[in-house]
Amino acid sequence: MFQIPKNLNTRQDYLDKIKPFIGKGLVKVLTGQRRVGKSYLLYQLIQELQDKDINTPVIYINKEDLDFAWMKEAKDLHQYVRDKKVSGRMNYVFIDEIQDIVDFGDALRSLLLDEELDIYCTGSNANLLSGDIAGNLSGRYIEITVYSLSYLEFLEFHQLEDRSENLEKYLKYGGLPYLKHLELKDHIVFEYLKNIYGTIVYRDIINRYGVRNTTFLEQLVFFLASNTGSLFSAKKISDFLKSQKINMAHNQVQTYTEYLCNAFLIHKVPRFDIVGKRLFEIGDKYYFENLGIRHGIWGYRPEDRGKILENVVYNHLLFKGYKVKVGVLGNEEIDFVCQKDGETTYYQVALTINETKTMEREFGNLQKINDNYPKTVITMDKFDGNTFDGIQQMELRNFLKV
Repeated sequence: MFQIPKNLNTRQDYLDKIKPFIGKGLVKVLTGQRRVGKSYLLYQLIQELQDKDINTPVIYINKEDLDFAWMKEAKDLHQYVRDKKVSGRMNYVFIDEIQDIVDFGDALRSLLLDEELDIYCTGSNANLLSGDIAGNLSGRYIEITVYSLSYLEFLEFHQLEDRSENLEKYLKYGGLPYLKHLELKDHIVFEYLKNIYGTIVYRDIINRYGVRNTTFLEQLVFFLASNTGSLFSAKKISDFLKSQKINMAHNQVQTYTEYLCNAFLIHKVPRFDIVGKRLFEIGDKYYFENLGIRHGIWGYRPEDRGKILENVVYNHLLFKGYKVKVGVLGNEEIDFVCQKDGETTYYQVALTINETKTMEREFGNLQKINDNYPKTVITMDKFDGNTFDGIQQMELRNFLKV
């Protein structure tokens, strides 16, 4: 019987998303950056199943474990599950980092034919179920993207109270679950995060895509870290790097940024014309999936506070299930246009609005949107009062708790 690790923290939001599909004949696929807690969720599901029946048949495969190094192709996965299966009972199959198995989609399609198998898998590639694989599964899967810990989860994992100094720790170190086992000191945490960054770059990008120009790849990451939340096109990035004596065609820049997005190291956010209701073909913003990794690469700098604030707001919106775009309204920009369940919400982000010009810009841009959807300005300022012409102001710490 598979033994789960002890003392796991529960990520209840994600468990609630998965539970309705248990035993429903669908492959449950958890995707996300390495070390964000996908394996945690598998362990928690196994725990719940074994709490109901200690003899529940569990087949667990971890492609990061050398015990499974021999499992390279779809036929290996298929045969192993068939050999381990207990007939006459529902068997729960858990496959960690399934993208390391060649043609794994063929194995999943075949295993789905067996009604006594309930399948769960994780992967660290955003295109895990793209193209032919998704077609072969014919809609018989549910995909859930797992993100780094939210602020409230961070407090729970580290047994901290909701205080300004602990929000600062979250902004500095990010939300990788394993940090709960480390002392929250810069030299300890950032050494760990640099190692995670190295694993992502070399295993999920360089090895997977056969990248040869590793120096350019790392320079590109540094550039995106230093310009987090800035508006760029691949050509603009290419032109800047050329000014730094680094030559790379803009189409190659686009390819490399796609690799970084596929590995969930960064997120690309497109621009959206609020009036015309269309996406722009060029010009995107980039945010880091995990701020701690960004700081491990680039440093935690006072002059970056605005970028950090914007990035953490974006990450929380993803965690809450929103589809997020950068809004364009004539010559003005709306930081985030968010859509979920057919509803739209608008957010502006600013460190402070104590100055009149800043207040007029942040609230003024939202005032120009001619609809009745909710509009909010998020700042580091403490404020508990009336709205500004119906537009709400919210302190970051309170925003991260909703």
